[in-house]
Amino acid sequence: MSKVLVITASPRGERSVSRTLTTNFAQAWAQNHQQDTVLLRDVGHHPVPHVTEPWVVGAFAPAEAQTPESKAAIAVSDQLVEEFLAAERYIFGIPMYNLNIPSTFKAYIDQIVRAGKTFAVGPNGYEGLVKGKKALFITSSGGAFPVGSPMAAYNFQEPYLRAIFGFIGVTDVQFVVADSMNQGEDAAKASRTKAENTLKELATTW
Repeated sequence: MSKVLVITASPRGERSVSRTLTTNFAQAWAQNHQQDTVLLRDVGHHPVPHVTEPWVVGAFAPAEAQTPESKAAIAVSDQLVEEFLAAERYIFGIPMYNLNIPSTFKAYIDQIVRAGKTFAVGPNGYEGLVKGKKALFITSSGGAFPVGSPMAAYNFQEPYLRAIFGFIGVTDVQFVVADSMNQGEDAAKASRTKAENTLKELATTW
């Protein structure tokens, strides 16, 4: 039995490609793995707070410097970290905004990437503490950024996600991409169908 954490980051509803693909995959996974516990967190519709000065105090200041505001701010992060660490698998549904991730998902990342919680700093540098986990990133974009093409240099989303989750130790990652959503009906349909077929297979094999 595994705990699966599903994060959706799009602010859109039914018109969101990333949200629809992610929701459908999570439902298929739950049907095929009824022993698993699937938890959904929707940061697109219910954003988590951005890092603030009270958060920084709560994370790094000594106990005597803590205030009610700093304790409340870091308590949110503590809850998100606990939830994140409790899962064995992660499913992330993320649209591309301006060549990268939405600010709502960046805020979530900033809440869970914490020294002493999800990474450590030692004599040999940084060490990710979140090990033995698997992550599936389901992304969507209006354009296409094929590897080896001139457009690939504009894709800051996948490299960043690989880097930041690898930084905390999550290196067993897979991407399913529905791109070309604004490149005409045929291109959009072909890309989405390819993503749907891949996810259908992963619902039993991932």
